[in-house]
Amino acid sequence: MIRLLAALLLCVVPMLARADPVSGYDFLLPETRALQDDDFANPGMLWVELGQRLWDAPADKGSCRSCHGAPENLRGVGAVYPLWDPELERVISLEQRINQCRERQNEAALPYSSRELLGLSALVMHQSRGIPQSVRTDGPAAEAIERGRLYFDTRRGQLNLSCSNCHDDLTGHRLRGEVISQGQVNGFPIYRQLWQDMGSVGRMIAWCNDAVRAEPLAEGSQMAVELEMYLRARGNGLPIESPAVRR
Repeated sequence: MIRLLAALLLCVVPMLARADPVSGYDFLLPETRALQDDDFANPGMLWVELGQRLWDAPADKGSCRSCHGAPENLRGVGAVYPLWDPELERVISLEQRINQCRERQNEAALPYSSRELLGLSALVMHQSRGIPQSVRTDGPAAEAIERGRLYFDTRRGQLNLSCSNCHDDLTGHRLRGEVISQGQVNGFPIYRQLWQDMGSVGRMIAWCNDAVRAEPLAEGSQMAVELEMYLRARGNGLPIESPAVRR
């Protein structure tokens, strides 16, 4: 697969402009789309249900429900993350906000990619399903987004590839039968069939870096969060799909 990808990229002409955002859903096989569309069959809904149980679970200073009420009250919230936190003076992800809330309840922060953190983030994102992704791109967040863009466009790893080499230059091409998408993240957290598991944007970033033999970004690192913010800004206007299903 690696040699094939490298060979394909040797024939790529330089990218002239970013294309309009297209969800990864549009690149799926019909049966995978049907799996995502059916809430009874979509395996990602198991994490949403876990998130609902955790939402109601008592903590030292109350539960999520005791502050926020029903999860439905957070409709639209997931569509704006990551965002600039004026107290911390940096961009934070939804997962980091969830852990902030837990720490205020005297509860331990949940590990990244844990079932519990994925469950809560999937629950919150699910409340915004169908709402256009709309992260802020102005003000103090603009510099973070620019750093994310530079990371996206910089070649790295033993294969000397950037994110844009695949997700801009080769969008719509096939790699071993799989269509290369734009790498949009409006469906995250996603259930990925390759993993047989739920995954965050941070996990996907680490996986892509590993695929090009580059140093993975630690999930929750500032660069990973800023790259996620760029990716979400890049897909502004696409409807939130979480929990999406991807191959």
